[in-house]
Formats: sequence, structure tokens, C-alpha cells
Amino acid sequence: MNFSTTDFTVFAIYIVGMIGFGVYLAFKEKNDTAESYFLASKTLPWWAIGGSLIASNISAEQMIGMSGSGYAIGLAIASYEFMAAATLLVVGKYLLPVFLEHNIQTMPQFLEKRFDGRVRTGLAIFWVILFVFVNVGSLYYLGSLALHSIMGIPLHYAVIGLMIYAGTLSVFGGLKAVVWTDVIQVIILIAGGAIASILVLNAVSDGQGVVEGIKMLYEKAPEKFDMIFDSDDTYFDIDSGQTKSAYQLLPGLGVLVGGMWIANLYYWGFNQYIIQRALAAKDIKESQKGVVTAAIIKMFVPFIVVLPGIAAYVMKADITKADQAYPWVVNSFVSSGFKGIVVAALVAAIGSSICSMVNSASTIYTLDIHNKFFNKDASEKSQVRTGRLASLGALIIGALMVPALANFGQIFQFIQEYTGFISPGILVVFLFGLFWKRTTTNAALAAVFLAIPLSLLLKVSLADMAFIHRMGLSFVILSAIVMGISVMESKTNSPKAIELRKGLFNTDKTFNFWALVVIALLILIYSVFY
Repeated sequence: MNFSTTDFTVFAIYIVGMIGFGVYLAFKEKNDTAESYFLASKTLPWWAIGGSLIASNISAEQMIGMSGSGYAIGLAIASYEFMAAATLLVVGKYLLPVFLEHNIQTMPQFLEKRFDGRVRTGLAIFWVILFVFVNVGSLYYLGSLALHSIMGIPLHYAVIGLMIYAGTLSVFGGLKAVVWTDVIQVIILIAGGAIASILVLNAVSDGQGVVEGIKMLYEKAPEKFDMIFDSDDTYFDIDSGQTKSAYQLLPGLGVLVGGMWIANLYYWGFNQYIIQRALAAKDIKESQKGVVTAAIIKMFVPFIVVLPGIAAYVMKADITKADQAYPWVVNSFVSSGFKGIVVAALVAAIGSSICSMVNSASTIYTLDIHNKFFNKDASEKSQVRTGRLASLGALIIGALMVPALANFGQIFQFIQEYTGFISPGILVVFLFGLFWKRTTTNAALAAVFLAIPLSLLLKVSLADMAFIHRMGLSFVILSAIVMGISVMESKTNSPKAIELRKGLFNTDKTFNFWALVVIALLILIYSVFY
């Protein structure tokens, strides 16, 4: 640990500045209506949406967790980023037009419009549990681990600090404060991440520059640049001291045409935590521009979140856990002053994601649970007050989950697998609800409540199967169940079926051009590193 006075000064200026900015926004915006607090009064421009999507998505689970997976299995883990870019194009073209045309505020709200209140409530409860107990808790854990490794802060103090930082922005300011601070934080995040990557790659090449550094990584560890694993590919798991199957984590072509699409479509298309930004756009064109902007940025994210982990492997980092790779890079190669910026970027990533998840959890709890069961006639001010209390509760509960996460290895993989317990069911309900008019409410309910038991059954009975394949199998089984029940219950279209008007999915030239750029880059990357 070598955090100088200059680094502390830079870091402190950033933290105090962001908290001050968040407090200013909280007092500037009245936030006296539910729409202003939860959806930023639907006034967000494309650049704010794109920046906030990236800031909300890139967090400790990427900068720490994905670097750890880069150390363990290599560039293949970047498939989550690359395929996310492709998924964003699908979301922008085929999903956002439907949601915005029907004035959707929350994903559970859409389910009640298409099905009924039981489906809405069931998934609302699942989402709140997932956000608070899995996502927020894991962010606290990874963030506190990084701050402890780099700055020497005790883990419990780091958690408290993150809770105060995120709470200042999310509890009082609502979505608008979260998004506008995200715009600043994404700049710091990318700049800080790029500094760490540039410095470590320059060290790998003995001062010959970034491009030469990447070449050296490829020469010294070519196995770390395989994007598609074969069934017999393995890696050494430093956490357990054992050789394990890489295919189990990223099963071959399954990352391109299989279960990863389920994880990504759920996350980017139907996850309140992410989609809430796009729902708060001025109009559909602004929303689509924001989404395609995020897709373009996604293509370059692995440079700052995966390559440092591979560099740590090549340079034989003195670590005992894969998730220590990124802190090791920062401590070893980032010089005084720059280190303060890099750690500020890390806190920006963690803070923005915690803020976004907490805001979305409070949105779902307030609009889909509290208003329905505890205060049906809640005033606008009462809803805002409930949202703030729910945000505070989510922050506290997430912090209490940290000790339970300390025993996991690659935390990024933990998050993906356990989120995958519910994502197939959610995806089935939404896709069939959107695009198959015959889908019945009971069929949707069956998918909601069978998702977790089915995933647990598959995990136990097919323990040797890669979890991405298990997600794919779960999706197929639940789809068959939905179709079977719907066919047995009704021979006609549902009266609540979604009508998709002609021309709804048309996109403008700007969206189409950048979509083609993203697709071309994907083809190039997978062709070169297959």
C-alpha cells in the first residue's frame, strides 16, 4: 500500500466535490412528484442516457471482478461486454419503442398491463430481493476489498464510507441526481481506468508503449486471448489452488448464440436498474441514441477492465485471490497523483452502480409494492418519502450482506450465475408477453414462480453443465410451459395482448449507422481471437 498525500488530496477533492454536487442537485430539484423523483420528469437527453447506462453498469464487479476473471481465464470474459453491445442494439430497436409508447414507468407495471397484478407483484418482489441482497451487497464487498487493498482502509469502514457516498446521491436526489452525477462519474471512470491500463501495459513493454504492451501480453500468454473455449480448455484457479474447466464458465459458442443472450437480454432489456434511464428519455429517438452510444462505449470497455488482469497474470502478480489483480496493478504501476484519480474512478464506478440499483429498488418497492398493498391512495409527496426510506433501507441491508460474500472466489461469476436463477423466467414472461398475443396470465405466473425452483433443480441434477447452458435449458423448459398452458387455456388472443403498430420498429439513420459499426467490430474481434 503506497497511497501518498497527493493521492489522498486528489481522492478527497473528488469525493467532496461529488457529494457537494449531489446535494446541490437534491436541493435544486424539488422532486415533489413520483415522476420527477423516479423518472427525472422524463427529460433526459441521449448523451446523459448513454453515459448513465455505462456508469451504472461498470462497477466494482467489472473493474475488480472482471479484471480478476481476466487474470484467471483471459480475454474470453470480455464476451459479457461485447455481447452486451449487440444486445443494446436489439433493446434499442425492438423493446424501447414498445415501452415508451405505452408510457411504462417500471417493468412490473408493464406486466400488470399485459397480464395482471399477481405477475406484477411476483416479479417486483424478486427484483427487490435480487437488487438488495445480491447486487448491492456484492458491490459493497468488491468496493471495500479494493479500497482496503489500495488505501489500507479497514473493510467495515470502507463499506460505511461507500454507503454514505451512495446515500448522499441516491436517497435525496432521485434519478435525476443519479444520472447527472453519472455523467461526471463516467468521464472519471473511463479516464482513471485508461490511466491504469496504459501504465501497466507500458510496464509490460518496458516503456515501449501500449500497443507493444498488448503484443507482449499475447506473446507471453496466448492462451489468455482465446475468446471461444473448447470443452477441454482449463485454467488454474488461484483462489482454490486447483485446475478447473474454463468451458464451465464460458461454454464455447454458447457465448454467441446460447445462454449469454438470456443473461444480456434480461439485464439490458428488462432490468429496472438499467432500463429506467431509457424510460426517462425525452422521446424515443433520444432514448435510442443513448442506447447505441452505450453500445459503442461497451466495445472498448475490456481495455480498462480485462487487460489489467491479463497483465497481472503475465507479470506474475503477488496475489492470493484473482480479484486482487486490479488492486495489485494500481499499487504496483500507477504513480502518485494518478493513483488518486484511479481510485476516484473506482469509487465513481461503485458509487454510480450502487446509486442506480438502490434507486431502482426503491422505485419498484414504492410504485409496485407499497402503493399497491400499504397505501393505495398515497400522495405524490408520500411516494417520494417512501422512496427515500426504501433507498436508505436498501443501502443498509446490502451492507449487512458483505460478510456472506467474502468466501466466494471470482465474484463476477457468482453474480452472473445467481442472477441467472431468475433471468430465464423473467425473459420468458416479457418476450411472450410482448410478442405472442395468445400468452395467458396463468402461463406467465407459472414461469415466474417456477424459475428459481427449476434453476435449483438443474444446478443439482446437472452440476457438471456450464451455468450458461443451464440458463439456456431453463429458458427452453419455461418457454414450453408457457406455450403449453396458454394453448390449453385459450384458443384466441388475450384481450390484453400488446398491439404492435406498423412502423413501430423503424430506426433513424444515426442509429442504423452506429449499429452497423458495432456489428462490424464484433465480427472482427471474434474472427481474430476465435
